[in-house]
Amino acid sequence: MMKARLWSVVLLAGWQLLQPLAQAQDARPAGGFVGSAACKDCHSGEYERWAQTRMANVIVDAQEHPEAILGDFAQPNPLVTFKPSDVAFVYGSKWKQRYFTRRGDDYFVFPAQWDVTHKTWRRYYVEAGTDWWVEHYPADQMQRPTGPLCDGCHSTNYEIATKQVTEWNVGCEKCHGPGEGHVRNPNLGNIVNPARLDQVRGVDVCLQCHTQGQPRESPLNGVYYDWPVGYLPGDRLADFWRLEEHKLGEETFTHWPDGTGHKNRMQGNDYVTSTMYRKGVACWDCHDSHGSNNDALLLKPTAALCETCHGPDTPIGPPDSMLEHSHHSIGNVQCVDCHMPKIERTIADVNVRSHTFRFIPPSATEEYGIPNPCTTCHTDRKLSDMEAAIMSWPNVSPWRVGR
Repeated sequence: MMKARLWSVVLLAGWQLLQPLAQAQDARPAGGFVGSAACKDCHSGEYERWAQTRMANVIVDAQEHPEAILGDFAQPNPLVTFKPSDVAFVYGSKWKQRYFTRRGDDYFVFPAQWDVTHKTWRRYYVEAGTDWWVEHYPADQMQRPTGPLCDGCHSTNYEIATKQVTEWNVGCEKCHGPGEGHVRNPNLGNIVNPARLDQVRGVDVCLQCHTQGQPRESPLNGVYYDWPVGYLPGDRLADFWRLEEHKLGEETFTHWPDGTGHKNRMQGNDYVTSTMYRKGVACWDCHDSHGSNNDALLLKPTAALCETCHGPDTPIGPPDSMLEHSHHSIGNVQCVDCHMPKIERTIADVNVRSHTFRFIPPSATEEYGIPNPCTTCHTDRKLSDMEAAIMSWPNVSPWRVGR
């Protein structure tokens, strides 16, 4: 019966089927890129909030801001064969931090990364048989440039011909398109607002970086890129990018057997298989990329955000109270703990949340090895105990969680 429930990846077709519904006209604004600073005068509130986000600070110049370096260089470590003075950029600050050095006209990642959670050094190296592009690059970590493999998502307007960027980090034009025309003559018609696009093209703006996939044209001029070269907000992303494929029942580097993401940067791969996507819920219905005081740039604290649509008094909420629905006290468990479990690896045992919004029952773990939120939290309990407990709940369908 569990195999019958492994339907998620089939919905990947929905991403492709919905794409033809996108706007027929070219939604690209005219003109070139001008950089986020040009947006500040008219959009000061959004700019100031964005400037504090990780979107605006995922890449930091380590020589201008040495305080951005989190790794412990004071204690000798055999993994660390470089000094802070060798670091051009640092990447990341929440889960891990990697260190870029410049050689010629490109950047390379040193083979050691800092585990922010555990405050320890770990090797950084992409193994054979993992990411699709590994077989196309030398085994030497310092022969794998960040331009084709990383910088397209960590910058705004990376030009593959010149290897130059308008700005490092996810600037305003990464999501709103080139702003030269809008700066000269501000109006709604010459800048992209993802929320004003049709739902597919609007969400594509986020999917350009929050998915694992491969370019439609590969290699491009003999180079293998790991980001959708040529895509701009308002375009149809599927014309440039195809998501990593998966066969139901197989565990791969990118997917669990049911199609849920297995690693980080799979938020979009998960999301386009979800009922949320199919029903028209967009990324910005939950997140504010301009910045917020909540974790993950959420519009509201987690529980309050979920209950906006799924509260007991809403048409699509549970028919009973949240306590009766979850069988947990709300202070101890939040909606995302069951419906967005942390099962997608980013570094060591640090995981990020899935975005399928499906509950994974203990029976799925027993049959397919997919982590489930019950025993992930209740580590001292057996799968059979957890399954029996759920089956005893009067408001839970045995057809969805049992075998």
